[in-house]
Amino acid sequence: MTAGVKFLPESAGHDDARSTRPHAPPHRAPSGRPRRPRRHRARPAAVAELARQVGGPVFRPGDEGYDAERSGFQAGHRHRPAVIVGATNAADVAAAVAFARARHLPVAVQATGHGLSSATDGGLLISTRRMTDVTVDPATCTARVAAGAVWGQVVAAAAPHGLAPLNGSSPGVGVVSYTLGGGVGVLARTYGFAADHVRAVELVTADARRVRVTPDTDPDLFWGLLGGGHGLGVVTGMEFALLPVARLYGGQLVFGAEQIDAALAAYLRWTETVPDTLTSSLALVVYPDLPQLPPTLRGRHLLQIRIAFTGPAEEGERLVAPLRAIGPVVADDLRDMPYEESHTIHRDPSDPHAYNGDNALLDGLDAAALQRVAALTGPAAPVMVVVQLNHLGGALATGPTGGAGAGAVGHRAARFALRVLSPLGDADPAGDLATVREVHAAALAAVEPWRIGRSVNFLLGEHRGRADAAAVAGSTHGSATRARLAELRAAHDPENVFRFHPYAG
Repeated sequence: MTAGVKFLPESAGHDDARSTRPHAPPHRAPSGRPRRPRRHRARPAAVAELARQVGGPVFRPGDEGYDAERSGFQAGHRHRPAVIVGATNAADVAAAVAFARARHLPVAVQATGHGLSSATDGGLLISTRRMTDVTVDPATCTARVAAGAVWGQVVAAAAPHGLAPLNGSSPGVGVVSYTLGGGVGVLARTYGFAADHVRAVELVTADARRVRVTPDTDPDLFWGLLGGGHGLGVVTGMEFALLPVARLYGGQLVFGAEQIDAALAAYLRWTETVPDTLTSSLALVVYPDLPQLPPTLRGRHLLQIRIAFTGPAEEGERLVAPLRAIGPVVADDLRDMPYEESHTIHRDPSDPHAYNGDNALLDGLDAAALQRVAALTGPAAPVMVVVQLNHLGGALATGPTGGAGAGAVGHRAARFALRVLSPLGDADPAGDLATVREVHAAALAAVEPWRIGRSVNFLLGEHRGRADAAAVAGSTHGSATRARLAELRAAHDPENVFRFHPYAG
């Protein structure tokens, strides 16, 4: 994207809480429901004692650094905790969880804050942004990352060995939270979800124990962690496979408004012909008329088709020929590139901003419906809307191979993911939200005949206050998966230490 225009990275990672082994069952009210324990205040003396136990900083409201620590990439929503622990290692995380549990304070977690779905108020926030260790083992083609590592670090560490992770489009997105939501990235159709390649997860449990979870040690919990979102512990580290990808053929083709309808129809036809080694998406953007934008973008409604192909450049040129035949382009930067340049395919922004987004996973789509979406979100829309359509299928549908266990990722059969996202005013993000939701709902209604659910990774912003919040919460997984995840959460966090929002990822 271009400087001065704020959009959200693809496959943004969600930052919230996660858990593992069961501990004592909760006290129950006469109705049979768990009785929520009375919350205790985090008194200054207790917070001072916590600060002596951990290596990182501890903040309370009013402290210098409190606002900076609770702020992430998502500027529209921020946690408002009673205590923040800036964890430097797993021991700090365990101490923070033990402190919160003893005082019946809810726990939330934030690394980069890209996908912060809803603010946690009055509890304890664990900030993992200082936990940034990344280790690559080229002999086993694996990487181990700490909770606060971002994808750009992993790409840089793996590249000298001719290896690549299953990263998202933005180098600033957190590895752990992205992967726990499933992870649909640059090489998705070729290698599947990032969650499919995880080997081990390091957790702090709801009773403050540190454990390592693998398919052998606890297959049910391992399954729930990978694609099930959160609510199963605080992840402090993760080990996953790297892939033998050193170069890509990729970049963007950009078409002007006069080509959009034809290009949308051509793109849908083209997706039926391409191999699994080609991952693509398209984006519709109405650029504002701002003087800092180049004339080729300023005030224009543009369609970007993004390409990532793991085969030779000559074959890539042949595959994209039908797209180039659509007509004149505004820009064409398709090229052979080292994998370290994969972030240039989408050109996501690096500056924090406020936004809200929704999505629909689709089992099909026709050109007329997609053209309707383009019209509803185009220059006549009352708010700016960035539309993205991801071509899914391939390895995303078939699941992991080589003995890896499939996780709880929902709706693997989806053929497309349609995403709508709008920036919100920085001064009053809530002021635009009603209009944004109305426009998003209209756009997604155009594809309702093909809708099978939602992606955890692409639910971005505050959704709890929506009239259809229950439907949103229930749409990310099928009923059997939701029931199994609920059983895991009841077993591993019966006292609801880690506040769970089903759409928070």
